[in-house]
This record gives sequence, C-alpha cells and structure tokens, in this order.
Amino acid sequence: MPDWRSDIRILSIPSCAIVPKIIRLTSFLGLQIPPVNSEDKKSVSQQSIISAKDVYRTFEIGSSRIEVLRGVSLEVQAGEKLFLCGASGAGKTSLLYTLAGLEKPNQGDVFVRGESLYQMSRARQSRCRNRHMGYVFQNYALLPELTARENVLLPSMIRGTNDHPRAEDLLSRVGLGDRLHHLPAELSGGEQQRVAIARSLINDPEILFADEPTGNLDSKTGASIMDLLLSLVDEQQKTLLVVTHDTALAQSGDRMLHLTDGKMNQ
Repeated sequence: MPDWRSDIRILSIPSCAIVPKIIRLTSFLGLQIPPVNSEDKKSVSQQSIISAKDVYRTFEIGSSRIEVLRGVSLEVQAGEKLFLCGASGAGKTSLLYTLAGLEKPNQGDVFVRGESLYQMSRARQSRCRNRHMGYVFQNYALLPELTARENVLLPSMIRGTNDHPRAEDLLSRVGLGDRLHHLPAELSGGEQQRVAIARSLINDPEILFADEPTGNLDSKTGASIMDLLLSLVDEQQKTLLVVTHDTALAQSGDRMLHLTDGKMNQ
C-alpha cells in the first residue's frame, strides 16, 4: 500500500545541483536520481489534463488479496477543482497516488497531458511529476533537516533551477515570510502545511494533488489552509484534485466524485 517512501518520491527529478544533505536524505529513502534531460514542456492541446482508464489496483498482504481500485475511470479538465470523497478505506489515496504516478496500477492506465504515464521510463515519469505536478500531503512530508525555505526549494533544486526568489515569495504569500529559516519542528501544524503548499507550487505545475490536506489540523486552521489553497489555485489557474472525507469541504470544488469499495460513483 502507499507508504512514506512515496511521499518524497513525488519530488524526484534528476539534477547534479543537490546539496550533500539532500543526497544523504534521498539515499536514505532509497530513491534513484536519474540523469538530467532537457526535454521541453509540451503544450496541452486536449481538454482533459489527466484521465484514468479502467484502473485496477490490488495489494497482497500475506495470503490476503485486497482489491483497492476496481475499474476506475475519470477525466479531469484543465483548471478544474475536483474533490474525491469516500469513507476510510474506499481507495481515495490509492487513486490519487495512481493518478500522480506514484503507484502503478495492476491494470488500466493513466494519461497526463495526453500521454500514458505508465508507459514512460522512470526518468521521464520523474520529470513529468517534477515539472507538471505538485503534491500536498496530510502529514506535510517536510524533511526535518531542512528549513522552511530549503523544503520549498527542494523540487526546484532537484530540477536544477534553485529558484530562491520564488521560494521566498511563495512563503511570504502563504504568510510565512518571517519563518524562512525555521525547521519543521519549530513550526505549528498549520505552518508546516503552508510550507507544503508553497513547495507544491515552486515549479509552477499545472496539476496539484492534495491528500486530506486538512486531516491533521483543527477545524479553524483547516478551514484557513483550504481557503489559502483554493485562492492560490484560482489565482494561478491550476488544476486541483483533493482527497477528503469531508463532503461539506468538497462543496467548494467544481465537481465531487465518490469512491465506494474501490468503485467510482458520480
């Protein structure tokens, strides 16, 4: 099943310009850093920026076989805010991880910007995630050895751009301009999630994935985090996919889909 190693894999993209402590941390997590490729961005000519076609995902635990996704198909339009809802264990996070290229389906395929995500090489898939996708995790997934600014910079550093001005600007826009040099342990849960939101936007991706972004926060802080995320998505014209069990929260999107026992209900 999805685990903590996937949380950092969303950031993976080849680069030689990575500081030693990043190399040490990524090596500890067992990540591969493939060679740099200067592939240009393709323009999105089709309406659907991301789609899933008849996706199945099965996990085997001992002698047990668990079907988490059972024939899921969906299309997401560019600029759409889509909320995926369902009870715990319905397959929401597994679907999000599959759409983001983190967990390969047993059957079916995912298309990003018109191209099969799972037919790409691992290096190209990493470039696709780093350039076109941002991810906000329920548990923040900040690296404890890095400051707020360094955590935000990480996808940019891995890409080789090392965009310090944009990192500082994003932290200021999420209300943390005076917390640039604080470690995660020195930040509240809400502040850590703000850092994670800034990090997800550092490479100006077209698609943002958010897995229960308010799940570890109290209701007041969670509401402010969601308002911030939605306002940034609207302002920067991003496509947003959010996993949540909160149907009231999901009303703030353009569309809501329900997962039940691994199947999609409109």
